[in-house]
Amino acid sequence: MSDIVNQAVTQLSEKIGSFDGSVKFVIEDEGSIMVDDAGVRAGDEEADCTMTADADTFRGILDGDVNPTAAFMSGKLKVDGDMGQAMKLGAQLG
Repeated sequence: MSDIVNQAVTQLSEKIGSFDGSVKFVIEDEGSIMVDDAGVRAGDEEADCTMTADADTFRGILDGDVNPTAAFMSGKLKVDGDMGQAMKLGAQLG
């Protein structure tokens, strides 16, 4: 597992309490992170929604330097599946 995945699991765990649904973050060339009612962990399971971005975009979103909506609109963040889950997670990330 890569350093960015480990750091992201820690950061996301601090920002998200429980999450009703399932979202998978795929960080290109690094790994995947699952967010669901069991919490945040490294993993590559089926999810209601899958969001894919490169490491720089993902770091920017976590740090608050990149707006997730702007990243999506510009094609830097791809969302597959239930867009409602993505929006709900985005609201929790603040």
